[in-house]
Amino acid sequence: MSSSTSSMNKYWIPHLDIHKKVITQELQYYLGPQATVRPFTRDGEDGFLITTPGPCLSDEQIDDICVKSKEMWERQAAARATGSPDKPLKRPLHQPVVISKAGASDSPRRFRREDRWRNDSRSRRDDRR
Repeated sequence: MSSSTSSMNKYWIPHLDIHKKVITQELQYYLGPQATVRPFTRDGEDGFLITTPGPCLSDEQIDDICVKSKEMWERQAAARATGSPDKPLKRPLHQPVVISKAGASDSPRRFRREDRWRNDSRSRRDDRR
C-alpha cells in the first residue's frame, strides 16, 4: 500500500435520501480533489464509501446533499411525467411504434408468423408455374 493510500480516511454513510449522481458531483467540492466516493454495502445495508485525506462530510454538508438529491429526484420525475419528446433517444432504432391502443375500434389485425409462411409458400408456388 502506498503512503498516500494509507493516509486516507474511509467513511461509510447510508444511501438514504442521497442520490448517487449528487454525492458524486458534490463530494470534491466539500472534501477536496483527493476525495472519492463509491457505492458500498456494509452489514447488508447499501450506502457510500467515502475516501478522503481529512474528516468526513459534516452534518450540514450531508443535509445539503440530501436537499439537492430531493431536487434531482423531483426534476427526474417531472421529466418522466412530461415524456420529454424533444430529448433524443439513446437508442433511436428502438423507438416504440404504436400498433394499437386500448379501446381503439379500428386496430389492425395481428400479423401471425403462420400467415407470413402461408403467403411466402403461395408466392413460391406461383413463381414455379
